[in-house]
Amino acid sequence: MLTAMSKKQTIVVIGTGYVGLPAALLLARAGHEVIGVDINENIVRAINEGVLHIKEEELQAIMNEPAVRANLRAQTTPAEADVFLIAVPTPVDHRKKVAEMKYVREATESIVPYLRPGNLIILESTVPPLTCREFMTPILEKSGLKVGETLHLAHCPERILPGDVFYEIVHNDRIIGAADRKSRELASAVYATFVEGQLYQTDDVTAELCKLMENTYRDVNIALANEFAAVAETLGIDPFEAIELANKHPRVKILRPGIGVGGHCIPLDPWFIKEVDPANSRLIFTSRLINDEMPGKVAAKIRKAVRGISAPKIVAIGAAYKANTEDRRESPAVEIVNLLRADGYEVAHYDPLVDGYRWRGSLADACVGADLLAILIKHDVVMAELNATRAAIESGMRAERILVFG
Repeated sequence: MLTAMSKKQTIVVIGTGYVGLPAALLLARAGHEVIGVDINENIVRAINEGVLHIKEEELQAIMNEPAVRANLRAQTTPAEADVFLIAVPTPVDHRKKVAEMKYVREATESIVPYLRPGNLIILESTVPPLTCREFMTPILEKSGLKVGETLHLAHCPERILPGDVFYEIVHNDRIIGAADRKSRELASAVYATFVEGQLYQTDDVTAELCKLMENTYRDVNIALANEFAAVAETLGIDPFEAIELANKHPRVKILRPGIGVGGHCIPLDPWFIKEVDPANSRLIFTSRLINDEMPGKVAAKIRKAVRGISAPKIVAIGAAYKANTEDRRESPAVEIVNLLRADGYEVAHYDPLVDGYRWRGSLADACVGADLLAILIKHDVVMAELNATRAAIESGMRAERILVFG
């Protein structure tokens, strides 16, 4: 809640998706007047009716709080405010492998008519370095105001994890980046009203790069694990046992290999670094290639497992990008199924956590007459059912082949 040292402000949040909506809820809970802006009228209507389009029980509970309902409203266009927080997607142009800045541009342009002296603009979207200085500043200054003098601009990259958004947005440390001290202090004051983690101030370019470094670190280490697994398989040994034993070293922590990298951050953000400095991002580039190849390698393993079977029926479980979430963004499991179907294989695709992918009855029912069951994403509920009913599943299959990945 707001304290004697803090100030109630009107805050416009542009983009009410996985990043913007949780921020809007926490800001409203802290006592600010919050206006969520989204071009999707269905999302606007849902927010105004108190319904979340993100499946997070704790966030829905916050939405149900009377103070939040009183402080939060949604609409399709911006309004005058003290603070504008931009949290829109920055996808990768998959052909050019560069950041697609359309949504950041449109969001920035949309607030220009509403800007007035003293306003603070916060960018939470993950972006290539120099975005605040070279991309957003010229757009904002079309208002006739000058960034760093009559306007304040900060980059405060999000740090949340789908499936545990509430805890992460409140407890994680945050980086507050801006070209000038006043902007950093103003942005820090906003986040201090709901963040319990530390707030670290720096310049805007450092903040932009730090966010990319965090996700690239994960990507490079996943690529290393995937390469170790490939080498182990070439040698005919169990890659998971080899990694587990290597991790007995006190200074070694190899990640688990998998079917690829998904989500809106890790498979995209490394390309933003390569975009601004290709000469010094060779390892990053190679790691991206390794991880991007994984769905094709998994699809090849599935093809090999049904080799010799006429018109094989494959059941694939998992459409989310990782276990125990319903988030399908950049899902390698979806890519694997698409690759198999493009080759003419009959694939029944299910995921008990994702709308539109749920099976009827039991997992055993979904596998009746199948030649292969491929567990692509190891949701806890899937593994529990597999372990409990494996005999029934296998007895109903035409060929008793079960592959579990990851």
